[in-house]
This record gives sequence, structure tokens and C-alpha cells, in this order.
Amino acid sequence: MNISDEQLLTDLFRVITLLRRVFDRAMTEQGASLAQTKVLMCIKARPGTARAADIAEMMSIAPRTVTEALDGLERDGLIQRVPDREDRRVKRLAMTPAGEAAVAVTEPLRRQLSTDALAPLDPSDRRHFHAALQKLLKGLEDD
Repeated sequence: MNISDEQLLTDLFRVITLLRRVFDRAMTEQGASLAQTKVLMCIKARPGTARAADIAEMMSIAPRTVTEALDGLERDGLIQRVPDREDRRVKRLAMTPAGEAAVAVTEPLRRQLSTDALAPLDPSDRRHFHAALQKLLKGLEDD
């Protein structure tokens, strides 16, 4: 059976869309959405040193999008912007105890959701899927 390029990509985008929806719904119920958790994890990866520009670079998204996300996280009490001691124009990002708690709850959930999402794939399927994804990534990175 021949599968067109368009059908393969349509199916891939559907899988990604459904995964995001499932993850986001479950994680939001636990205290932080998928998007919020991603930003919090970036801040956690650079404790006390992260800036909005760093988050934008790490996530490959527009600085304005990061600013809006940080505004929401700050409004929800999950982060705080702290003035840099050496440059008052720079704000460093710090997680609050509520932010730490949100990550502590949502990270194990994210791992469980990942396990559940991939459960239909047996070990052979996983190896083939991983190999195919690596080829796609290499081809896209080479462009």
C-alpha cells in the first residue's frame, strides 16, 4: 500500500495535535498547562540566571510570546521577575514555591502520559519509529 507524503504528514500533525490536547488537559487539571510547564522547566534548568530572552531561545519562540507567558505565570504566582544585581534593566526569572509545586505535580504526570501515549507501540515499533524520526530530523536540520 502506497501512502502519500501528504497523508503521512497529515497523520503526523493529527498525532501531535491530539497529544498536545491530551497532555494539556490532564496537566491543566493538576495545576499548570503543558505550555506553562515547559516554560517553568526552562526556568528550572537555569536557576536564578534565566531571562526572558533565554527562554525564547531555548523554546525557539518569539520573545513577545515568552513575555506574555511570563506575565501569566507571574500573575498566577508561579514565577517572579527579580532585578539583576549588576544590570537594573535585566530581570532574572525565579520560580516561586507554587511554581516548584506545579512542576513537582505535573512532571510525573507528563512522564506517565508519555508512557501511556506510546503504549500501543511494541519494542520493534518503537525502534522503527525512532529511526524514522531521526531520519526526518536529520533531513530537516540539513536544510
